[in-house]
Amino acid sequence: MQIPTAIDWLVAIVLNSSLLGVAAVAPKKLLTPAGLAHAWILGVLVWVCLGWQGYLLVMFYFLAGSSVTFIGKAQKEELGIAEARSGARGPGNVWGSALVGATCAIGVLYLTVQQQHLDWIPLLLLGFVASFCTKLSDTCGTEIGKAYGQRTFLITTLKAVPRGTEGAISLEGTLAGVVGSIAIAGVGWAVGLISPIGILYCAIAAFVATTVESLIGATVEDKIPFLTHDIVNIVNTLIGAIVAILLGLIWV
Repeated sequence: MQIPTAIDWLVAIVLNSSLLGVAAVAPKKLLTPAGLAHAWILGVLVWVCLGWQGYLLVMFYFLAGSSVTFIGKAQKEELGIAEARSGARGPGNVWGSALVGATCAIGVLYLTVQQQHLDWIPLLLLGFVASFCTKLSDTCGTEIGKAYGQRTFLITTLKAVPRGTEGAISLEGTLAGVVGSIAIAGVGWAVGLISPIGILYCAIAAFVATTVESLIGATVEDKIPFLTHDIVNIVNTLIGAIVAILLGLIWV
């Protein structure tokens, strides 16, 4: 990673303003007005900290995650289990998905500027990628499970429950989550953020984290007032990042 220059800041501002300007006037709203503002902040931050490589990974996550939300949308709306606001993301969605990744990116920039503990940079990059792998895995698993899950079980009891139940899992959703995590980890490797073995670490971390997220959803999410869905997403991505970093430390 390189220390960002004034040109990097300018490119980040112009690029994000242009793309989100287009998104604001597009017929299909993927972000609410407040979501657009927060996504602008996130985009500038990621570009400045990690360059086009980190930005491309976040864009892949956003586009893939938004796309999968619309799969089987009519059916999910009929069942009352579709995403709120027709899938448009607000500030809570933005930071619930990206706060952990953004923190890893800031850590990379800080160590780069300070020229200290540079051996931690690959681990933070692994955590960055793993956090988005985890969230995309969760999104794919949830949305595909809602649309196509034939048999849906509560993770704590394995009793059959309706699609869309918090803490529910299905074979279709689980497989979709694995595919999603490997796909975005592959992007992370292709742009040089992680090594080939990092794809495996990210896939394992995402599976562990989404399993824990399902356990939280099945047990305490509706019982603790402050434990909103956005907070659970932060916890989910944090677990994914930590597990991947630990794997990177243990099996270099």
